[in-house]
Amino acid sequence: MLLSEMVDKELIQVEGGVHFGILAHTECLLDVQTGKIHGFEIVKDKLPFQKKKMKVSEMIPWHEIILIGEDRILFNKTSTVQSEYLQ
Repeated sequence: MLLSEMVDKELIQVEGGVHFGILAHTECLLDVQTGKIHGFEIVKDKLPFQKKKMKVSEMIPWHEIILIGEDRILFNKTSTVQSEYLQ
């Protein structure tokens, strides 16, 4: 399956049925030398009206993906990374 065929698929976490959006709104993390996909990163902003913002990034590792269906991608869990920055 081509990555371009997957962009409109919904990302659903199996535990709890949490909807994480669609794959087109993520960043694909891959090794440019081998072409191996490590996972997908979902970036969310927290505290949108503060001078100092907290950026939360959740990663869906490739090995956590259970099923790539016709219109959904099911996965087990994400790992969360937080970083602060000033605007």
